[in-house]
Amino acid sequence: MSPRTTRAAGQPRGDGSSDFGRPRAAARSRSTGSPGAPDAPGGAGPTAAPRANRAPRAGRRLGEGIWGWLFVSPMVLVLGLFLMLPILMALWVSLLHWDGQSNPFSGQAKFVGLDNYRALLTEDGLDRTLFATSLRNNAYYVLLTVPLQTALALVLALVVNQRLLRARSALRTAFFFPSVTSSIAVSTVFLFLFQGSGAVNSLLSWIGVKGPNWFADPRGVLSVLLGALGIVDPDHPSGALAEHSFLGLSWFQWLSGPSVAMCTIILLAVWTTSGTFMLIFLAALQDIPRELEESAAMEGVNRFQMLRHITLPALRPVLFLVLTLGLISTWQVFDQVYVMGQGAPGNTTLTPAFLSYSSAFDDADFGQGAAIAFIMLALILCLTALQRWAFRDRDARPRRKR
Repeated sequence: MSPRTTRAAGQPRGDGSSDFGRPRAAARSRSTGSPGAPDAPGGAGPTAAPRANRAPRAGRRLGEGIWGWLFVSPMVLVLGLFLMLPILMALWVSLLHWDGQSNPFSGQAKFVGLDNYRALLTEDGLDRTLFATSLRNNAYYVLLTVPLQTALALVLALVVNQRLLRARSALRTAFFFPSVTSSIAVSTVFLFLFQGSGAVNSLLSWIGVKGPNWFADPRGVLSVLLGALGIVDPDHPSGALAEHSFLGLSWFQWLSGPSVAMCTIILLAVWTTSGTFMLIFLAALQDIPRELEESAAMEGVNRFQMLRHITLPALRPVLFLVLTLGLISTWQVFDQVYVMGQGAPGNTTLTPAFLSYSSAFDDADFGQGAAIAFIMLALILCLTALQRWAFRDRDARPRRKR
């Protein structure tokens, strides 16, 4: 061994100096050196170590990115082939007058630009009137179905989440069963229940109420109520309600409310969808710590206060999810309308989804059908963004500017 390796730390050197304080002093001298002074020959500069570490990290990140894209490439290709490509093709079809009998990418299909959108939104005619009627019907369907199904699902979740409740599994299965039943089968059953001489009117007759002919009554519920109170004459509206219009419909037609037939479809939707949302709420309720509820109960908090100040704030992200799913699904309602009315009576059960189908496959105007679909896509995106803004976290602190 050389003398340098066997000498103990702190032992004086041959020149009388000691090792104590030399590393710190050397590091201090290197860190406090002048910015422009070059390093000593053979010594590592102040940026040598970071540069040496930066190159392997950059190469490692590049390799991870390549492997990541390689692993997700099958799904990206599937989504691009079966999702994005059909959307782009439908967007092109919405700019054509195409009957579906030829190749839309050949010269046989007539390019009309935005004429399909103008006919639905700005030009007076039957197309705009039918589209406005479908928007009105679907708007009432959304305004009534989404709150009712959300509230019912939350109540059912709170009920079956009780630890002392007996037969909880049976109740969960019973509440969820309508959601897994075929919507076509349920719609057919509702047709028999709400006939003029069906079971619903028979039950109403026991309490002295004469039920309406549900699927043949085009009157709006609000107009009937206002007419019964003597506020408005439903048969001959007057004033601003009859003089002003929007998209070809008078204000009275917009404000007349859902028809009696549409109310039956709303009841069907609430009954069949609340079970699915109940499971979502139930999973979120079971994630709330029991210690939090027990401590609140020890403080004397009643059930209503616990629901308002503990349960609902904890369910806020899930509530946003349920409302978003309900909003999207209700604007796309089709199967119940197809089975129970197809727009009848008097187009009061007509929805944009069914109107898009009818324009394309019944009237052989696929361009207008695609235009209706893209207008609905834009409407759903705008409403979802508005809902996200309404549910934003207002307590979040703004970031500091650096």
